[in-house]
Amino acid sequence: MATIAIVGAGPGLGSALARRFGQEGFRVALVVRRKESLDALLTELAAARIGAAAFQADLRESDRIPGLISDIREHFGRIDVVEYAPITTAPFIAAADLTPDALEPYVRLFLYSPIAIVQAVLPEMLERGDGAILVTHGGTAARPVPGLSGVGPIMAATRNFLFALHGEVADKGVYVGTLTNSAIIRNSAYHELTRSNEASKAKFSHLPIVDPEELADLYFRMMIDRKRIEANWPPIGEDG
Repeated sequence: MATIAIVGAGPGLGSALARRFGQEGFRVALVVRRKESLDALLTELAAARIGAAAFQADLRESDRIPGLISDIREHFGRIDVVEYAPITTAPFIAAADLTPDALEPYVRLFLYSPIAIVQAVLPEMLERGDGAILVTHGGTAARPVPGLSGVGPIMAATRNFLFALHGEVADKGVYVGTLTNSAIIRNSAYHELTRSNEASKAKFSHLPIVDPEELADLYFRMMIDRKRIEANWPPIGEDG
């Protein structure tokens, strides 16, 4: 039975991915900083006869990623798909105000840890000749916006890495895909922030809101089709 590891399994996209892939027969490994935050989701998945387990990890500690992947593999036997989308409300910073110190807390979370995950899961995928690596980015990773810098340059570096990796492993049976999302995901940490904070609500009022189930379905179709490395939301001159 196939297993998906959802690394950064929040109440928005992570939960929707667990349901979507679980409906297709996948077992689900859910990775979060606080396992108790997943109690309701684990109960829901169990009621739907979807095998799932929670794993605790601070994704800023990239040196612990190999141990995390080892724990998941020990529990489920194998990892067929891994999706990385850390839960964060990292602030946007104007490019003119950006400093190394402001970026430092996020380099491990958005760059080092996803690369560490790839290094931990790729050998077994290449050995089997099958597998999928999925990474979610914010829209500024691909389309910089004045006044909204900060994590964008870090995500852009990871995006660069994924595109190069795709070219190296696609013909070996391993799919690499990224979802570049320029919408607020319903029930996500950012969605909660815009609902509770008036300044954030005004700042991001121009952004559309997308249901996480829609993105989860898009990810599943990308993994099955394996025709493109990147999907954009909202779609940009492409089929959703």
